[in-house]
Amino acid sequence: ARAVMTYIAKKCGVCFQPPSIILIYKEEDKDKTRQRIMPIRNFSKFSDCSRAAEQLKNNPRHKAYLEGVSLRQLKKFYGLLKGHLGGQSLAESLEQIRQEETIDPEEDMNKLDDKELAKRKSIMDELFEKNRKKKDDPDFIYNVEVEFPQDEQLESCGWDVESGEEI
Repeated sequence: ARAVMTYIAKKCGVCFQPPSIILIYKEEDKDKTRQRIMPIRNFSKFSDCSRAAEQLKNNPRHKAYLEGVSLRQLKKFYGLLKGHLGGQSLAESLEQIRQEETIDPEEDMNKLDDKELAKRKSIMDELFEKNRKKKDDPDFIYNVEVEFPQDEQLESCGWDVESGEEI
C-alpha cells in the first residue's frame, strides 16, 4: 500500500473569477511549492458559508490538502465570495468579517445565545492556540518568515494574511 502523502498548507486564498479556493502547499518530503485550485460550484449570495466550508473540507478529493486549513479560515473565504456576489467590495467584506471575528471586551457574554457564545469561544480558543506555540511543539519553528504577494492579485484573490502564522 502506498504511504499516505502529507501536504503542508502554506497559504490559502479565495479567487472571485472564476470562484475558487486556492491553496499553496508543499508535499512533505519535497521542496517544490505547488498550487491547488478548488473550484467553488453551486454557491450564491444566499448560500450558507459554514456548510459550504464543511463540505469543502470533507470533500474526499480535497480533504488531505486541507488538513492544515481551519474550518473558520475556509468559512471566511466563502464569506468574502458571498460579499463579492452580493456586490460588496473586498474591503467591505473584509471589514464585515473582521467585525464578526472581533471580540468586544465590553460585551456581556451572559446575554448571548448559545450559538453566538460558541462562536466567541472558538475565536478565543483559536487566538489562544495561535499565541501558545511552545518550543517543544513539533511544529514550532524559529524565525518564521512569511512572504505575501503585495497588491499583486488583490482584485481577484483575497489572500488571508493570518493563515501564515498558524500553520
